[in-house]
Amino acid sequence: MAMAVQKLFPNSKVTIGPWIDNGFYYDFDMEPLTDKDLKKIKKEMDRIIRRNLPLVREEVSREEAQKRIEALNEPYKLEILESIKEEPITIYHIGEEWWDLCAGPHVESTGKIDRKAVELESVAGAYWRGDEKNQMLQRIYGTAWENEDQLKAYIHFKEEAKRRDHRRLGQDLDLFSIQEDAGGGLVFWHPKGAIIRHILEDSWKQIHLQYGYDLLYTPHVAKADLWRISGHIDFYKENMYNQMDVEDEMYQLRPMNCPYHILVYKRKLHSYRDFPIRVAELGTVYRYELSGSLHGLFRVRGFTQDDAHIFCLEDQIQDEIRGVLDLTEQILGQFGFRYYEINLSTRPEKSVGSDDIWEKATVALKNALDDKGWEYKVDEGGGAFYGPKIDLKIEDALGRKWQCSTVQVDFNLPARFDITYVDSNSEKKRPIMIHRAILGSLERFFGVLIEHYAGDFPLWLAPTQARILPVTDNELQYCNEVAAELKSRGFRVEVCHGERLPKLIRNAETQKVPLMAVVGPKEVQARTLTIRSRHNGEIGAMHVDEFITRLQLAVANKSSL
Repeated sequence: MAMAVQKLFPNSKVTIGPWIDNGFYYDFDMEPLTDKDLKKIKKEMDRIIRRNLPLVREEVSREEAQKRIEALNEPYKLEILESIKEEPITIYHIGEEWWDLCAGPHVESTGKIDRKAVELESVAGAYWRGDEKNQMLQRIYGTAWENEDQLKAYIHFKEEAKRRDHRRLGQDLDLFSIQEDAGGGLVFWHPKGAIIRHILEDSWKQIHLQYGYDLLYTPHVAKADLWRISGHIDFYKENMYNQMDVEDEMYQLRPMNCPYHILVYKRKLHSYRDFPIRVAELGTVYRYELSGSLHGLFRVRGFTQDDAHIFCLEDQIQDEIRGVLDLTEQILGQFGFRYYEINLSTRPEKSVGSDDIWEKATVALKNALDDKGWEYKVDEGGGAFYGPKIDLKIEDALGRKWQCSTVQVDFNLPARFDITYVDSNSEKKRPIMIHRAILGSLERFFGVLIEHYAGDFPLWLAPTQARILPVTDNELQYCNEVAAELKSRGFRVEVCHGERLPKLIRNAETQKVPLMAVVGPKEVQARTLTIRSRHNGEIGAMHVDEFITRLQLAVANKSSL
């Protein structure tokens, strides 16, 4: 592709062109490209493929590589050359017409590539080295497969992902918005989205109480000194908002909840008999993100974490981790997530804490995973500097992986805040602290749910569980009576009228309402409802009491009617 670009646009300068998931991109310093330009580039690529030019690997010295790059006047390649530490330097030639720095390997010749399995997808702006102070480049995204059928399957996958895009569905279903008048990355939950959030939060709280957690609510701001003690100002400042002056004291919007939970722990002296202590909070945090990196609900500036911290003894780590894994499975299982990708990350080169406690904690995490029977990969040296961790990704309906849950042992904050307990010998000791989140953030998880379900939420989670549709306004009074009865039982229903019945049904289906209850003169006379399922079609007529009973059973079992 880069060869094709430079043939068509001789003044363009090449930079980097790595492979990424499902494709590749290449950045060029050149005038802005259009979709029409992409078509020209693809045609030129096809010509290069048809010519069946050989790809030849050449090893050269650093000095020779520099000489050749300077001859071509490619300043970005010079910078890339400086970053390459290995020698010799490898170059790949396409015929005798074009070459590039590359580690390889490549196919033998351009003719080995199926031109019908290659597509240029889009063009976007990107700063050199990702730094907004550098030159803005033109980034061309493309994808390449072994054959045309694989490309068609990928295109279908992309179309399905586009259909499920939470930003579009959020607008179509009136779930949430980002109001630019208020600022980018700040989420407004609309009534329908808010009721789903309420269900998520209520379920989350109930399950945590069952698992022995105490719930907390803590402030959104705190004195800046708190964040100095925690180390956030030293190590996390670029992700924090500017401090505010309150009566000559500096305050800070919280980027994390951990220090607050530690302060709650420190409010009194603890004995070894008190452990484990589990506290949980749906805590809203604020983190600075560049406007260009914001993305719907997936990348925002204010979000609510399902945060929890466990304070325990060393010999309790394994049982507590196992309890977190059980809790994670129960919560994620409600939404149909059954397949996980799990990584256990171990001690990095730079870390705090003794060898003994690192070994005990890592073994405890491994044993908890083994006891759970979950497969996992070990990321040697990939842990945080303050402790080993488990990261869990869920798999959605399209097979995409989403990072959600994390469990991290922390040897750093307990020392920074000097938290202690009194052991059986009346001596002060340091407890173990475990961070954990299951959903990650409510905003991001909601975005994942929208795309997982394609906005078609299951009955128990749907913002509107049923719409009552009168054939004419003559049945409206009965419909309102039924709606009032259903609402009194805790169901989310609404009456829609004023249109012809076929349109009322289409509107309900467009809004992805799981159930419709059609009411005509016969239903009023018999005190019944004719139930229609969005997925199963006509269910038939039933008395209101029967409908309520079946609805209660379906919601309790998180199933369809």
